[in-house]
Amino acid sequence: MESVTVTRLAELVAGGGVAVLSGAGLSTESGIPDYRGPTGRARRAEPMTYQRFVGSAQARQRYWARSHVGWRQIGQARPNAGHRAVAELERRGLIAGIVTQNVDGLHQAAGARRVIELHGGLDRVVCLSCRERTPRAELERRLRAANPGWEASGRINPDGDAVLTDEQVAGFKLVDCAACGGLLKPDVVFFGENVPRPRVDECFAVVAGARTLLVLGSSLTVKSGLRFVTKAAVLGIPIAIVNQGPTGGDADACLTLDAPLGATLTDLAARLTGRLAAQ
Repeated sequence: MESVTVTRLAELVAGGGVAVLSGAGLSTESGIPDYRGPTGRARRAEPMTYQRFVGSAQARQRYWARSHVGWRQIGQARPNAGHRAVAELERRGLIAGIVTQNVDGLHQAAGARRVIELHGGLDRVVCLSCRERTPRAELERRLRAANPGWEASGRINPDGDAVLTDEQVAGFKLVDCAACGGLLKPDVVFFGENVPRPRVDECFAVVAGARTLLVLGSSLTVKSGLRFVTKAAVLGIPIAIVNQGPTGGDADACLTLDAPLGATLTDLAARLTGRLAAQ
């Protein structure tokens, strides 16, 4: 049955003009845990909100200590077979754009070019005062220099931080913007923030201009991603979903496939590459 479904999926994608909406499930095979799928872990702590981050030095210390530890895993993650297959489909001219809910940069690392990071990227840091953006690698260098001998480890969360104790966090020292001394924040959208409207509009435009919407590794349980599926459904655009487990968009999909992303997308790319070569 799975082979038949992949065949149907290949027929949809072969027409080109595909908009991809990707979620955390696409990156689990790169060692990054997801939120609700088979490898997801129940969140035991409240996620950091923008209001808490800007309003509390203690909250910022806790966030950056946890993120400093988590970045060791996130920053070293490499694209998996699913990311590489999506990039190959883009190179073959079948994908019109990729909207990703992920903040890990793995689509780009795999070679994809037309990527919109809906929630931003952990590989960048922004100053809340002067708005200068700098590479995360530079911040990590400065944090190591400010915290000689500080070591901690903990379970990695999907957001890219680690679970640490209060004792582990207590001795961690922060650094501020090297240009103006302002507060530094990862260039991602925190809870309590809104995705910039121009970015949302750009995502809607990609979906509205597509011939097919392909959802990869997203449970679609929150409005952030589901709104694009809803838009496609209203416009009569066929929706195909590949995810491990049910999703909030299944009722609107013309095709759903509950299967591992890496193997499924590799199979899909191989079928389509062979088909294009034969034309």
